[in-house]
Amino acid sequence: MDQNQLDRGRFCCSICLGLLKDPVTTSCGHSYCMNCIKSHWDGEDEKRDYSCPQCRQVFRPRPVLRKNTMLADLVEELKKTGLQAAPADHCYAGPEDVACDVCTGRKRKAYNSCLQCLASYCEKHLQPHLEVAPLKKHKLVEPSKKLQEKVCSRHDEVMKMFCRTDQQSICYLCSVDEHKGHDTVSAAAERTERQRGLEGSRLNIQQRIQDREKDVKLLQQEVEAINGSADKAVEHSEEMFAELIRLMEKRRSDVKQQVRSQQETEVSQVKEFQEKLEQEITELKRRDAELQKLAHTEDHNQFLQDYPSLSGLSGSTHSSRIKTRPLRYFKDVTAAVSGVKDKLQDVLREGWTNISQTGTEVDVLLPQPRPEPEPKTRAEFLKYSRDITLDPNTANKQLLLSDGNRRATYTRQHLSYSRHADRFTDFRQVLSGEGLTGRCYWEVEWRGGVYVAVADKNISRAGNSTECVFGHNDKSWALYCSNNSYNFRYNKVKTPVSGPQSSRVGVYLDHRAGILSFYSVSETMTLLHRVQTTFTQPLHAGLWIYSSGSSAELCKLK
Repeated sequence: MDQNQLDRGRFCCSICLGLLKDPVTTSCGHSYCMNCIKSHWDGEDEKRDYSCPQCRQVFRPRPVLRKNTMLADLVEELKKTGLQAAPADHCYAGPEDVACDVCTGRKRKAYNSCLQCLASYCEKHLQPHLEVAPLKKHKLVEPSKKLQEKVCSRHDEVMKMFCRTDQQSICYLCSVDEHKGHDTVSAAAERTERQRGLEGSRLNIQQRIQDREKDVKLLQQEVEAINGSADKAVEHSEEMFAELIRLMEKRRSDVKQQVRSQQETEVSQVKEFQEKLEQEITELKRRDAELQKLAHTEDHNQFLQDYPSLSGLSGSTHSSRIKTRPLRYFKDVTAAVSGVKDKLQDVLREGWTNISQTGTEVDVLLPQPRPEPEPKTRAEFLKYSRDITLDPNTANKQLLLSDGNRRATYTRQHLSYSRHADRFTDFRQVLSGEGLTGRCYWEVEWRGGVYVAVADKNISRAGNSTECVFGHNDKSWALYCSNNSYNFRYNKVKTPVSGPQSSRVGVYLDHRAGILSFYSVSETMTLLHRVQTTFTQPLHAGLWIYSSGSSAELCKLK
């Protein structure tokens, strides 16, 4: 509050709230406009008790009022400084403010509310509570519009008690009436009790805040560590890939230079031989012309004279038949480069699998989220569908892959697949090229006798031991599907499975939760078998084409 507002407040009438006009002062020391206090006391004539509007002091008989000339002169002097203006609008109560219960006319904002008087007062009308001894004992609080809620509607008494039985505020009369026999205490005692609980809750919350702030700091450090590690990994990988690219460019340049150099040498040799042949052709044509001329000579003596020198034909220094190499030219070079490319692709594919596994496994000590519910309908499963293809490098030589490496078909002849460390040598099995983590779903359309499997990438490939067979070790899980039955195999244990026959099987994997489920897919989905375990490595979809004439296909779902 600025000085002008403070001065204006001192020289305002607490009844009309305007500057004092013909000021008079009561024996209790409060000043009013003469007309304002007269009108106020005129309303108290019937009671014969005349009180001060501010301190409530009672006068008998009605005081005789005389103008306070010194105060009147002071007000006149102050008017010249601009204090004659009305109090600023912000002093008055608006729709959202608590209004003073004493003010008449336009009401001012309340400064405090009194819990004993159940009334609200502006700064002027609050003075008695600050100056009069009995009123100083009253409980003043922030202005409140809900004072009446503190009064018992039944007994019209202030609710100073609390019923613990019914958990509600009551007045004293309630405690001996309808709440008789209940566990009742004073509102102050209940407040003290709950205050202790509140302090305990605050201490608990403050401790949790400190713990969470520590966690946030640790996570921030983890973020910085992850970012720093990722930046270094990217920087180093960029350097290494740049070196690989430089090496490849060098090898590319070397191959190009070698081919061009050999090309130049061989072309030069061929052209040299070609020039000699062309010279021989010219000489032969010249001799042929001379012999033709001799043949047409009519002079017999001349013919006989020239014949010995022309009839003899010197032998060619070159073979009469040109021998060329088969039309392979530089195909050997192309084949060699192609072989290098295939080996490099294999190395990159295997290396990329390792990179993708390590690059995504960031170990941050975060609270584990509540596991998501498993899908129920096929539409929900399809949200997790994965586009999976079969890896030709893993396919047994009696499996023909087709339809973009999605279909595997049993064939009696051994196909001419190249040697590869990932290939199943003795069992007609094949794995997907994609490693599977997270939540995944795929479907297999089968015919004949087929095992629909999921396997760890580290499953053995070479030989005929059970370590290579889907469902016969601890690195693979397999559902056998035939025209009249299902059964599930894991680690040599065979489990019969019942369910509706369908030519399509759905496989659902939640890698983190350790859930693997097989479903019979038709108009509805029926669970055939469910596995709950712990997966430590990325998994691969697998197919084992068991019976002759059988096939299986990874379906396109998107």
